[in-house]
Amino acid sequence: MDTKTVALKPNALGVLGILFFVLSAQAPLTGIAGAMPIAIALGNGPGVPAAYAVAGLVILLFSVGFVAMGRHVVNAGAFYTYVGKGLGPTLGRISAGVALFAYCTIQAAMYGLYGATLSSLISPDVPWWIFALVTMAIVQVLGAAGIEIGARVLAVFVLAEFSILLVFGVITFFAGGGPEGFADSFSPSALLQGAPGVALMFAVASMFGFEATAIYGEEAREPRKTVPRATYLAVVVVTVFFAFTSWMLVSAHGGSTAVDAAGAALASGDSTLFVFGPIADLFGGWVNSVLPILLATSLFAGILAFHNSANRYLFSLGRDRLVHQRVCSLNQRQAPWFAGCVQSVIAVVLVMPFALAGQDPVLTLFSWFSGVAVLAMMVLYFLTSISVVAFFRRTRLDTRPWHTVIAPVLGALGVAGAIVLILANFTTLTGG
Repeated sequence: MDTKTVALKPNALGVLGILFFVLSAQAPLTGIAGAMPIAIALGNGPGVPAAYAVAGLVILLFSVGFVAMGRHVVNAGAFYTYVGKGLGPTLGRISAGVALFAYCTIQAAMYGLYGATLSSLISPDVPWWIFALVTMAIVQVLGAAGIEIGARVLAVFVLAEFSILLVFGVITFFAGGGPEGFADSFSPSALLQGAPGVALMFAVASMFGFEATAIYGEEAREPRKTVPRATYLAVVVVTVFFAFTSWMLVSAHGGSTAVDAAGAALASGDSTLFVFGPIADLFGGWVNSVLPILLATSLFAGILAFHNSANRYLFSLGRDRLVHQRVCSLNQRQAPWFAGCVQSVIAVVLVMPFALAGQDPVLTLFSWFSGVAVLAMMVLYFLTSISVVAFFRRTRLDTRPWHTVIAPVLGALGVAGAIVLILANFTTLTGG
């Protein structure tokens, strides 16, 4: 097999298709219901919405160079290809391993929370890992069915979770906020109170997955136009969504009582109470039955998105002869089915030790792997920013200072700051 001529299905995705993959990977309801209460309780309290805005600004700066390089380098390997082009093949190969590690561990982490969620929803007597294994098989089938099928499935789930949170936010906004009006969330004093580093850490973690826009470049229609549009749109949509929704939830509880409410939810063992409570108060008790289901579908959408991302990394590595070329095998739908099989096996290998050891899937599998995955991805962001500067200084393919030097350097500094914060608060992120 001539791996250099093997290609994924072209013209399969438009801007919205890629956007849905990105939003699915970020699992909005999971980020809001799972991470936000922790950020409020342990971080800067009502200032968490400002932390989301700052994180979005850092990622937006990073995206400028990321997009500029993407116009000249279109490859499903994305990060490792970019790093290799800018900083040399050795660092490129290392970054490929880091990227695979990040995608596989974050997917395994989501299987932990997903299995626990389904177990509580369907039957607490059925072990969580049974649901995880069944879902791995479903994800494998959907991944092999082709990128268009996956995009349609994700679109339904993403629209459902986005809709209910946005409707809640809009109604709360036009109602004037909560019992104390609108919370003071965006002032400098609100941002810097408490432990802003913890809040920023969780905010950056919520942005995880936006880089998938470049991974699907080979399958995009007019990638040099589609990928930049999808990238900027994804970053802006996610930033505004998280900042606005978290602001309305803090306001619904009241700025002065939000920290206590988040702490009480965490102490109860169910952090989702902080989010589901105000929404149920607004829409009625039926929400308490629907939102856990949407949380499960949110996690499923994220799992499928990361499965597809890891597939394409493996496919690209095989095509570049960095791993066994069998992973380049495509089925009739031009989907990397064998790479999908390998990725599913990796998921089993990562998840099952926690099941066999009888560990809590949320407190260990989800929290531990989320922490290391976020740290790995931040390192990739940093290396990519530096590679952008090196690539354009050497090739002169783009001489615009803002796109090739200023924004990438500012993005690298912002990402470096996030890495420092993650390391300083690593025990919080990993749960011990």
